[in-house]
Amino acid sequence: MNYLFEESNILTSPYEAFLFDTIHESFPITGHWHYFMEIIFMLKGTAIINCNNEEYILEPADLILFHPQAVNSIFAGSHEPLKYDVLKFDINNLHINNSYTPKLSAIFKFAIDDPRAPIFLPLKEFKNLPLADIFNNCIEEVTNKDYGYDIRLQALVSSLLIEILRIWRNHGFDTNNTALMPYETDSLYTILQHIDEHSHESLKVEHLAQKCHMSYSYFAQKFQELYRQSCKDYIEFIKISKVKDLLLFTNFDLNYISQETGFSDCSHLIRTFKKRTGITPKQFRMQHNINKQP
Repeated sequence: MNYLFEESNILTSPYEAFLFDTIHESFPITGHWHYFMEIIFMLKGTAIINCNNEEYILEPADLILFHPQAVNSIFAGSHEPLKYDVLKFDINNLHINNSYTPKLSAIFKFAIDDPRAPIFLPLKEFKNLPLADIFNNCIEEVTNKDYGYDIRLQALVSSLLIEILRIWRNHGFDTNNTALMPYETDSLYTILQHIDEHSHESLKVEHLAQKCHMSYSYFAQKFQELYRQSCKDYIEFIKISKVKDLLLFTNFDLNYISQETGFSDCSHLIRTFKKRTGITPKQFRMQHNINKQP
């Protein structure tokens, strides 16, 4: 049986940015859907894009946004090869904490299927915003993964999303209506931020369920459905991700790293790291240090 669901890696790679060239990649892109948000910026050629049974023609400098769970496909509109930039990201993972800033995930969810919030946007809508530079910078950050790249990516993606919202507002979309939507600070859609911020602590799934005002079993079920893995596995993944950052960008020893990332001790860290990666933290650090040498 063929499935439309595209296995997403928003947990292992919350941001993806790359150039897609039909000369070198498998094409066309047949109908599929995913849990992450995707934005395409056309560079060369003409694309025929179908999203939720609506057809769009993309020419160079046009942009289209796919909401999470939207079924979409991409085909060539001419014999010319296609080139386009792609951004994929989990909008629920954008950490904007000021109380007066818009809750982007809630607003974009509210915009789905609203005619005043079109997903197809030609370049003229963006006025003087350097779209090509934004996408190029995102691709560079994802490719190099230099120190703090995730913070830079959040800033670039957030800037692009805010500009899209401003365009929608000019079309009559009311971002203030999201205040009428049921939106809980500690909902399933924001619990990832809580886990990220408290990953150095001993996190218990039952406590997270309480923060979401859910029973343990219901929370576990819904988390699995939304993020395609258990909450316990995700907590472990976050901790290991932070271990990797400390191994790559610091000289801290494993005892210190285990304390900073919420493991009970150094042995617990080594066992969990090897289970997730197949190698020990020491081997991981040595491999990447060798790769960085000229």
